[in-house]
Amino acid sequence: MKSVESISQKETIDLLNKCWMTHDGLWFFHCLQEFGIEVTNKINKSAIKSLSAIEIERVKKTIGFEEQIKNYNEFQTFFIEASKLIIPEFMNVTFDYPAINKITWKFEQGKCFAYAGIKRIGCIEKYECGVLYRIKCWLDSLSIKHRFDPEIGLCSMHHNGDCSGEIHLFI
Repeated sequence: MKSVESISQKETIDLLNKCWMTHDGLWFFHCLQEFGIEVTNKINKSAIKSLSAIEIERVKKTIGFEEQIKNYNEFQTFFIEASKLIIPEFMNVTFDYPAINKITWKFEQGKCFAYAGIKRIGCIEKYECGVLYRIKCWLDSLSIKHRFDPEIGLCSMHHNGDCSGEIHLFI
C-alpha cells in the first residue's frame, strides 16, 4: 500500500477528476431515468453554468491569478495552467493555440469520456454537449467574448464523426 504522501500530484489530480466525472455521469444517468433527456440536458446545462463561475474563481485563486484577464497572452497562460488541474489526460482532448485569439480543440476519435458514457447509457442521439458548454461558461465567467466554430449543440462526435473545432476569442 502507498502512503498518501507518496502519491504524485498527477495521480491525485486524476483521482479527484475521475471521482468528479463519475459523480457527474451518475447524476446525469439518474436524472435521465427520472425526467428524460430533454429535461436532463436543461438541468445539466443549468448546473454547469452555476458551477462554472465558482469553479473558475477557485482555479484562479489556486494558481494565483486573481486579476481580470486583459489580453490573449494572459488568457493562454491561465488556460494552460488551469487545464492541468481540471482537464486531465483521461478526457482525451487536445488544445492548441495556432494564432492570437484562437484556440483549437480536438477530442481523440471516439474517446471523448462524455461521448463514451452517454452512448453507454443509450441517449447519445439527443445529448447536448456539456463538456464544451463548460468551457463556454468559463469564458462567460471570465467576461471573455467568444464564438465556437462549430457551435455547441448535440454531440458532435456522434453526429459528425469527430469533435474538433475552434474557439475565437475577442479580448
